Amino acid sequence: MVTLLLFAYCTGVFSSRRMQAHCVTDAAFRVIVADDIPNFRTISDFRKIHLTALSKLFLQALKLCQAAGLVKVGAFALDGSKVKANASRHKAMSYDRMCEQEERLRQEIKDLLTRAQTADDAEDQQHGPDRSGDDLPQELARRESRLRKIQAAKAALEEQARIKAQAEADKLQAKGQTPNFDPAAAKPDAKAQRNFTDPESKIMKTSNKGWDQCGNAQVVTTENQIIVACDVTNQGSDVQQLEPLLVRTVTHLTALNLTLKDSGATLLADAGYYSESNTQAALAAHFDPYIATQRLKHGEQLPEATDDVDDAALTPKQSMARKLRTKRGRETYSKRKWMVEPVFGQIKACRGFRQFLLRGLQQMQGEWSLLCLTHNLLKLFRAQPA
Repeated sequence: MVTLLLFAYCTGVFSSRRMQAHCVTDAAFRVIVADDIPNFRTISDFRKIHLTALSKLFLQALKLCQAAGLVKVGAFALDGSKVKANASRHKAMSYDRMCEQEERLRQEIKDLLTRAQTADDAEDQQHGPDRSGDDLPQELARRESRLRKIQAAKAALEEQARIKAQAEADKLQAKGQTPNFDPAAAKPDAKAQRNFTDPESKIMKTSNKGWDQCGNAQVVTTENQIIVACDVTNQGSDVQQLEPLLVRTVTHLTALNLTLKDSGATLLADAGYYSESNTQAALAAHFDPYIATQRLKHGEQLPEATDDVDDAALTPKQSMARKLRTKRGRETYSKRKWMVEPVFGQIKACRGFRQFLLRGLQQMQGEWSLLCLTHNLLKLFRAQPA
């Protein structure tokens, strides 16, 4: 079953029903399963149950790539891409909208109960006490079900707001300051949203300048486009993803017995990842960071840095901007586009993965790990000598 899943993901077959169909008609799939063709439900359940174990194959595939000379300490590039979640953005609702709908549904349920009682009384008079209508209970059940869902989502947003406020209060108290608010009374932002289908996915701005229910997929790649670390988050911003990806990268490189200290390894990232703390985190992990500080239009290029500037007088952001404008900085940072951006194109366009099939953040992370390890297996296969 593991072989079937890995081969299917390598060839762009992600649906369990499509896998079953290919096991019947495709010779390559038939070689794997022979006459023991699994049912699509068996494939789906196997993937769900063993997703965490399958994710651990990522490091094993990375070791195979290292043995083939595809993973070395050198330049590493970080980037992210929004991937549509298995949920519709139309099934999301903001907190203030939840409050409005909750009040509306309460009133409708009250009206339906009144109508039901009136109908019962009328039928009792017309047909006797043993006869009642059967249409209103269905309408009532639908509205009660909807009300329960909205109340649960509203309670979850309120709990998140309290947890966030408590964390802020703890930070202030740790600094010796007294918070001027009560964390227990914290309320969510009016525009805070929650999706009823997959609450752990979030509405994010996509590359086509639209908005959709997504997960933010992240990768760190080598110069050979081998993925050494990957993750999925439900935060739309990239700036908070650099440090967690650094930790994963260092962990995996350590497992491969690769040392970063004094290695001259560089970390390349676009402007979405820049912050002073991210720069310091990269330096602490023994990377030489090249992180863009501003977005440029296509083809736009800033003038080359001159030597008549006192670096000590520059802010950290100005220093990084100047570093990228030097001749060496431009040559180094120019690698980013062909190191990491094609990886998303190969996964999304070539293999056709444009939407997560599984719901929930942990499930999306496992599915993305499966995609990244099969990406590395494909790179390993194509790197074989003719």
